[in-house]
Amino acid sequence: MSPSRDIQDIAVRSVTEDEIPAWLTALNTGFLRATEPLTEQELKDRTAHIDPPRTLAAFDPTTPTPHPVATFRSFPQELTAVGGRSVPADAISNVMVSPTHRRRGLLTRMMAEDLTAAKDRGDVVATLIAAEYPIYGRYGFGPATWTTEWTVDVPRSGLDPRWSGPADGGRVDLVDGAAVRALGPALHDRLRAAQPGAVSRDERWWRINTGDLRVHGPWTEPFYAVYRSASGEVEGLVSYEADDTWQMKQPQNTAEVNWLITSTPAAERALWHYLCSIDWITKVKSGWRAPDDLLPHFFPDPRAVSVTTHADWLWVRILDVVRALEARTYAGTGSLVLEVVDRGGFADGRYRLDAGPDGASCAATGQDGDLVLEAADLAALWLGDESAVRLAALGRVREQRKGAAAMADALLRTSRRPWCPDIF
Repeated sequence: MSPSRDIQDIAVRSVTEDEIPAWLTALNTGFLRATEPLTEQELKDRTAHIDPPRTLAAFDPTTPTPHPVATFRSFPQELTAVGGRSVPADAISNVMVSPTHRRRGLLTRMMAEDLTAAKDRGDVVATLIAAEYPIYGRYGFGPATWTTEWTVDVPRSGLDPRWSGPADGGRVDLVDGAAVRALGPALHDRLRAAQPGAVSRDERWWRINTGDLRVHGPWTEPFYAVYRSASGEVEGLVSYEADDTWQMKQPQNTAEVNWLITSTPAAERALWHYLCSIDWITKVKSGWRAPDDLLPHFFPDPRAVSVTTHADWLWVRILDVVRALEARTYAGTGSLVLEVVDRGGFADGRYRLDAGPDGASCAATGQDGDLVLEAADLAALWLGDESAVRLAALGRVREQRKGAAAMADALLRTSRRPWCPDIF
C-alpha cells in the first residue's frame, strides 16, 4: 500500500470509553514503558482523568491489532501570565506516533484538530512539555520557560553544621501525605498567583503525589516537611527521598527533592537549609527549579551548588494574541506593532500593543509592523524570558523600525524569569 493511500485510510478521531484501554496500551508502547495487567480498579484510577472528546487517536484499518497507531490528549489548565492573572490554556500531553507510522502527518492532523477546538472554546494559549526540542516549533509553540536542576555539595556549602532551625522565628516540621493534601493546594495557589509560567494543579495531582492515588506502579512513601512562619502561616512544603550509601563506614547519602514550593524567600531558605542539615546527607539534588533560583546564594559558598541540568521546559502556543497581550502587565510604557506570521492561522496578523504600568490594550491593525516574527517566537517572548534583541541577532525577528526590538524588550521582559514547577 502506498504512503498516500495509508494517509487517506488512517482515521484520526476522538476515542470512545471502550477504546481507552487500547489507547493506553498504545501510549505505553510508544513511550517504551513496560505494560502489566491491570485490575479493573487500577484501570479506572489510571483513566479517570481522561476526557474521551479531548483524547485523540489514529486508527489504521490495515493493522492486525486494534490498538491506535498514534495518541494525543488535552485537558483544561490555567497558566499564570506576567502580573499574576491566569489565562485558560489547552494543556497537551500523551503525544505519541508509533514508529511504524512515522512521517505520515498524523501528529499534524491531531494537533490541528485539538488547537482548532481550543481556539473555538476560547483558550488563550496551548501548553506542553516537549520531550524533544525540534518537534513543536513547526506548530507555533515556543519555549517560554526554562528549568535548572542543581546539586548541593553539602560539606562544601559552608552551612553551619550546628544549624537546628530557622533564625527568623519560623519552624520546620515533618508531616504526612494527608497533611500535605490539606495544606498544599492553598499554598500552591499563593505561589501560582505570584509566579509567571506556573500552572494549575487539581485534586488528582495532590492525591497522586502523596500516594493517595496510585497510578504509576509501586509507591515509595517520601518524606514531607512544612515551613511555618513565626506567625504560624504555612509558607513552604517539600517532598523528598533519600538513598542509603556508605563508603569506608562514612555516610554518603543523597537527598533528592521531588518538589518544593514556597510563597516567601524565607521559606525557601529554611527548607534548603533543613535538607542540607539532615544527618548523613552529603548531597542534595534540587529537582526542577527556576533558572534564576535563589538556591546557590542561600549558602556561604555558592560554588558548592552546581548546575547538573539546564533545559527548555514549558512550551507555549499563542491562540489569541489580543487576549494574551492584554492579560499580562508591563513595567514600561510604549507602543509596538507586531506582525505575527502563523502557518497555523490562529495568530496570523498585525497587532498594535499600547502598554503601560496601568494596563494594556491590543487590537488588530492595518499599520506596518515594527517587528515581524513567527508565532513560536511571540510565545517565547510572551512570559518575559526571551529577548527580542537576541532573537533579532539570530535572524528570527525582523526589525522594520529601528529600535523596535529594544522597545519590545523594555516592555516584555521581566526582572525575574518565569518558571513552571510542573510536568504534565
